[in-house]
Amino acid sequence: MLNVSEATIRRDLEEMAGMGWVRRTHGGAVRVERATKEPPVLQRQGEQAEAKQRIGLLAASFVQEGQTLFMGSGTTVHEIARNLHDVPNLTVITNSLNVINELAERDNISLIVIGGMFRQSELSMVGHIAEQAIREFRADHVFMGIRGLDPQHGLTSDFLPEAMTDRAILEIAPHRVIVADHSKLCRVSTVYLAPVTAVNTLITDNDAPEAIVSELREMGLDVRLA
Repeated sequence: MLNVSEATIRRDLEEMAGMGWVRRTHGGAVRVERATKEPPVLQRQGEQAEAKQRIGLLAASFVQEGQTLFMGSGTTVHEIARNLHDVPNLTVITNSLNVINELAERDNISLIVIGGMFRQSELSMVGHIAEQAIREFRADHVFMGIRGLDPQHGLTSDFLPEAMTDRAILEIAPHRVIVADHSKLCRVSTVYLAPVTAVNTLITDNDAPEAIVSELREMGLDVRLA
């Protein structure tokens, strides 16, 4: 046991929180990690693979016949696309080459492809042209991955043009879903995208820290564990 008082512990935690090292929670604190630059999407496919598969399956269960979806880039969103084969009469809008390749031959899906500046590492289209095209559409659901999600610091990205494109994406649907395994939580990347309250639902895995899940739910997010 540490031979220190509760007051000392509280003071130290407040000091570390002020420096951005931890975030205070009910009864304690959790570490805030700086997100390093993300590897290319093809290198990430094997990371947290089982968790991403469960998240993708749960996210796909939100989709109903005849709906329109926007699907962003990333490995977890790709898992959603893999699970849309049984839903009739869908329209999918996407800026992701992985999603395009997954859905191109599906008879149940009408595919709308967003153009723009090609981001090679993510196999996605971003930038001003993409943003203008995205604003021409309306969808029932948006499904997006994220580089970092933290209750205090919000949704963050490691690439400014992608963050700007993602802001446009968040504006086109009433139901906005972030899909992210637990490794993305309590992480902060370089570019601020939006507050966590800009989305309705977070779908993550069972290894998500309980304190963060509770805090996000208190903020009004529908947090689902896969």
